[in-house]
Amino acid sequence: MKELDRPSPVNMDRRRFLMSAGAGGAALLGAGTLAWGRPWPGPGLRAASELGVMSPNEDLMQEHALLSRVLLIYEEAIRRLEGGKALDPGLLMRAARVIRDFTEDYHEKDEETYVFPRFRKAGQQTELVAVLLEQHKAGRAVTEAILSSSTGQVFADSAGRKRLIAAIRSFIRMYRPHAAREGSFLFPAFRNLLPPAEFDDLGAMFEKKEHEILGSEGFEGQVQVVAGLEWQLGIYDLAQFMPK
Repeated sequence: MKELDRPSPVNMDRRRFLMSAGAGGAALLGAGTLAWGRPWPGPGLRAASELGVMSPNEDLMQEHALLSRVLLIYEEAIRRLEGGKALDPGLLMRAARVIRDFTEDYHEKDEETYVFPRFRKAGQQTELVAVLLEQHKAGRAVTEAILSSSTGQVFADSAGRKRLIAAIRSFIRMYRPHAAREGSFLFPAFRNLLPPAEFDDLGAMFEKKEHEILGSEGFEGQVQVVAGLEWQLGIYDLAQFMPK
């Protein structure tokens, strides 16, 4: 298979853009066609079937990386809400939906179904796993609060805006150390917990489930959605984050 194309929404109609971005494009477009004024900065990812099946740890870690990009979107939303700058409530809602539909209902379900039970069965890291599970539950409640507050009415209300900002901050504060602890400690320990053949089989299962649940675009489609949100907010270009 060839690398994913990088179409320019500026020169495409709604139907062609939806076809190029798949489900991600549909979520991103919402009520109307977007135009960023320059070529689409798509990631140019290769399909997993071309690169070979990822290990479960690689799979989980790349999903953590996408979560980090949404947290950056959340931080930009806070900056705008606090500074009285323009922010489309629908954009924040779409970011929160990525968290709900991809991170919570897909990524975390894999952890809860295939990773955490193996630690409990082995009697290892049970206290850590218990905390991580509680954080999953708490995060879902915060995400629902963010979704329900991503409206023009809340944005225009000072008290409502403060509550929304507090909710986003609490989510970021919990998930940065949450993902870091899993990635730097739990996932490496998980690799040592399984026989090599079982570990490889789990990687193949993750790949199969990805396309069953996320559709033909899989993880790459979610990356397209998040990249589009970054582009709308003007935070896609990495050069802007260089120290000055």
